[in-house]
Amino acid sequence: MKKKLKVSDLVEAFKLELICEKANLERLITVSDLNRPGLEMAGFFTYYPKERIQILGKTELTFINGVSSDIRRERMDRLADEETPCIIVARDLEIPEELLQIACLKKIPILRTSLNTTRFTSKLTNYLEAQLAPTITMHGVLVDVYGVGILITGSSGIGKSETALELVKRGHRLVADDAVEIRQTADDALIGTAPELIQHLLEIRGVGIINVMTLFGAGAVRIHKKITLAIQLEMWDKDKNYDRLGLEEEKIKVIDTHLPMLTIPVRPGRNLAVIIEVAAMNYRLKRMGYHAAQEFAVRLSEAIEDDAD
Repeated sequence: MKKKLKVSDLVEAFKLELICEKANLERLITVSDLNRPGLEMAGFFTYYPKERIQILGKTELTFINGVSSDIRRERMDRLADEETPCIIVARDLEIPEELLQIACLKKIPILRTSLNTTRFTSKLTNYLEAQLAPTITMHGVLVDVYGVGILITGSSGIGKSETALELVKRGHRLVADDAVEIRQTADDALIGTAPELIQHLLEIRGVGIINVMTLFGAGAVRIHKKITLAIQLEMWDKDKNYDRLGLEEEKIKVIDTHLPMLTIPVRPGRNLAVIIEVAAMNYRLKRMGYHAAQEFAVRLSEAIEDDAD
């Protein structure tokens, strides 16, 4: 699922100057790619990406101002396509009269910024990629444990929120409880946040809703966190064979990204907070190149070979 982004959101985010008051600011922006229509200014529209935001800088405007008024009007008419969400002029440059007339007639927003073209294009690209990234909402808890973003999932009532509370008491940070909004950025990273309505809140059965930031301070919460590990809590099943060495690597697919996942059985007497802390530290060690289970497997193989000799 993608968020709907309107031109009005762009105007507000970058404080852009609206040139034509009759323009329709409700037009939707559907792609994060931008276009600097240099070839189009020269008359080549065969592969014109009309669905993108069009950025006009010094080079494009200097060229188009050097052609005759008739040619300029014809090319501005093709540039201001009905599918084009908006046209943005950088450096506070003067806008060709032909473009202004045609765009206002078609109600296509003409916007202007004082930033130079390269800097504005970079900032706008980052903004669009973040806003238009695929997004889902998952039931679970997201915590930051030793710098590792851990998504805790499991059936309702299994103890996710209570575990998160214990982790916060031990100095770790809460990102979201119950519902986690996850967006996949361009580099296939998963960024988790809490819905605004329940930000910093934690539900503890028998106690009710608590505000973690109010109780434990600003250092106990985070607004967003990159998710790198998933932990599934499930009731202990005596007939199920759980991984006891850690050699098996389970994965869970979230949007288009595969996360490493651990399944932790829950039963009375197990300290889930401590187990999750150890899982986070072990994950960091693996990322640094040390894998305890593999080292044990090597030692075991060597011991068996020595006994065979």
